[in-house]
Amino acid sequence: MRRAALALLLSSCLATAATAQITPPQNTTPAATPKIDTIPAARDVPYPGTIQLTVDASDVSRAIFKVHEHVPVPGPGDFVMLYPKWLPGNHSPSGQINKVAGFRATADGTELKWVRDNLDVYAFHVAVPPGVSAIDVDFQYLSPTAANQGRIVATPDLASIEWIANSMYPAGYYVRDIPIQASVIVPAGWHVATALRPSAQTGNSIDYPVTSYQILMDSPLIAGAHYRAFKLSPDVTLDVIADNDHELEAKPEEIAAHQRLVEQAVKAFGSQHYDHYDFLLTISDYLGGEGLEHHRSSEDGTDRGYFTDWDNQLNARNLLPHEFTHSWNGKFRRPADLWTPDYRTPMQDDLLWVYEGETQFWGYVLGARSGMLSKQDTLDAIASTAAAYSLGTPGRVWRPLIDTTNDPIIAQRAPQPWRSWMRSEDYYSEGELIWMDVDRIIRQQSGGKRSIDDFAKAFYGVRDRDWGELPYDLDDIVATLNKVQPYDWRGYLQRKIYSIAPQAPLDGITQGGYKLVYTPEPTNWIKSLEENRKYIDLTYSGGFAVAKDGKITSVLWDSPAFNAGLTVGSELIAVNGRKFDGDNDVDGLRQAVKDAANGGAAPQLLIRDGDVYRTVALDWHGGLRYPTLEKVGKGPGTLDALLAPR
Repeated sequence: MRRAALALLLSSCLATAATAQITPPQNTTPAATPKIDTIPAARDVPYPGTIQLTVDASDVSRAIFKVHEHVPVPGPGDFVMLYPKWLPGNHSPSGQINKVAGFRATADGTELKWVRDNLDVYAFHVAVPPGVSAIDVDFQYLSPTAANQGRIVATPDLASIEWIANSMYPAGYYVRDIPIQASVIVPAGWHVATALRPSAQTGNSIDYPVTSYQILMDSPLIAGAHYRAFKLSPDVTLDVIADNDHELEAKPEEIAAHQRLVEQAVKAFGSQHYDHYDFLLTISDYLGGEGLEHHRSSEDGTDRGYFTDWDNQLNARNLLPHEFTHSWNGKFRRPADLWTPDYRTPMQDDLLWVYEGETQFWGYVLGARSGMLSKQDTLDAIASTAAAYSLGTPGRVWRPLIDTTNDPIIAQRAPQPWRSWMRSEDYYSEGELIWMDVDRIIRQQSGGKRSIDDFAKAFYGVRDRDWGELPYDLDDIVATLNKVQPYDWRGYLQRKIYSIAPQAPLDGITQGGYKLVYTPEPTNWIKSLEENRKYIDLTYSGGFAVAKDGKITSVLWDSPAFNAGLTVGSELIAVNGRKFDGDNDVDGLRQAVKDAANGGAAPQLLIRDGDVYRTVALDWHGGLRYPTLEKVGKGPGTLDALLAPR
């Protein structure tokens, strides 16, 4: 009887719920309306006329760039000018439209009406009257004046001038089909370096020949009062602009390492995809750091000390090998889904494990082969990467590597609270480990007859001196690998990249003649990182890192630090009752971690979050641990062979 009553009650409730679901609501309910895109799609047809662009970058004290464009128009009506949105090398819609101000359009001095597109805020509709053959567009690019606004690109001593931030282009055309003649104005007495070659100069105004909008956007400038050029080969120049002349004092052996970098890259890839190439290196404590690839140049920005403190600039010395590799991988050979006809078409990033991951790999390989980094420093750098993806990335249990290729779009490279669990752009360094293993497989499967160099020559070494774009997809990667060495490459990549892989891809190390171990003393690589980034790295010694000013900069998910309640942004005030002094940590945090080893008392950390203070125990008793690689067996392994100069 009770069951029958319950059944009746349940059926009544379900009927009531069903009735509620189909009863029309009494509130007003709007219907969706179609969103109409009024911006012309890019077409592969010549643009009717040549744009004249002038960027006045002389107001560096206020970091204001004044832009003027004289733009031929095909006729009257709605004419759309686009500010670049999807930026090559950033892999995301990161154009700085928020820095654009003062927009106006005129024709023969008469103001023209304009309106911003409310679907795409990067687009400006200009009403062109009958009889007008060209319009003039003016605006200012108000570049950041403080670090929290973005990268600083202008100081009283030097500037980074990117055409892609200081121009607009007409909608409806492939950017390679738009002719443009550009000029730049810089402060008096400044030098300018770029892959472009000037056609004329009057005082501090420099003109460049007519080229395509695409090539111009790929050819940024650096400018400044303190300049020096180093010839690295008949085709490659290292252009350096710095805060002062002292930072330009490079020793002959330092320049020789850069010359060997060019030599080793050409040997590895078997071609050159530029008519000439310029490393655009800025050395400054005030200009924002940078690492951005272009076809015939790269923007490379480091802090002071690149030459003058060479021995301690290990991470900075990896920058140029990485960006140089992009001339082959990323610029000439480019993922088909990353190539776009203009800067409005969205990019798809799923092959960044090749574009960036393989480039990361070659950056360290070429660094070691050229002597930009010693072999030992390179091995120590690889050890840090291996540790990061074996112990330092617990998020690999839920997120496959391929999904991290979406991060430039998802996160826009913003800081994250729990990076080790979220996984941010791991296609770079985990990709490096995978390509290291690819080399190991090729060498072992071929009995030492072939290596990753054979793949590089087959894939990148075609069409010497061609600096166009040759797109590729996954099938092209697999096919070329199989031509070099038959193997189940598709299955291998599926397991390592496209599937959840709880174990880090360390076979290139563990089957390549080394093993990952931890020692109580940091390697030179880690010491250099700690010194230059001004922090203490206890990632594998309790699970966190702390800046010398006390700010917690990272916390490893599910580590002792995590379990103690530490978070990124918390401030370490004291250790075992004594003030934390990151600049003089002889008897402080590191010593407390050492003392807790082998059953010692857990370090007591006084933490401040806002106006809340709390003391937590770091329940870690393993002492100080830093990753390094230890040689296994006798004789060289595949990793030794990989890093050896050619």
